[in-house]
Amino acid sequence: MSYFRIAAAGILALGMSGAIASSASAFDGGDPAKGEAVFKKCTSCHMVGPDAQNRVGPILTGVIGRTAGTVEDYKYGDSIVEAGEAGLVWNEEEMFEYLADPRKYLRAKLDNKKAKSRMSFKLRKEDERKDVIAYLKTFSPEAEAETETESEETTTN
Repeated sequence: MSYFRIAAAGILALGMSGAIASSASAFDGGDPAKGEAVFKKCTSCHMVGPDAQNRVGPILTGVIGRTAGTVEDYKYGDSIVEAGEAGLVWNEEEMFEYLADPRKYLRAKLDNKKAKSRMSFKLRKEDERKDVIAYLKTFSPEAEAETETESEETTTN
């Protein structure tokens, strides 16, 4: 009997480590150039870059690393604000899940069957989600700092 418990525990542990490994590597290989092309699907509602303005959706410049529902001068839905107040900070994993089905994501995140998302668009293809996240990361404060450092190094050499 204990052999079966040990074997079951081992199988469960291997399965969990595989899930963690696949989650950790889910964003390996996202291509920012392809993501820029995919982002064109998003431009009817969102903008990125230094001159970005809120539209139907909020500005996505710096979204990776930002608390959900916090862009100034944008009127968010109640559920995304609640998620941000509960501690949701957009990282690659959270954004990956959100983009697949925003309403389903918020309902699960908030444990509320009535939670809603003003974003009805679903980016169903995993590779497109990875690519668009890689593209959005190029507009993060860290990426901008790296670009400035590289510019300074080029100028001084």
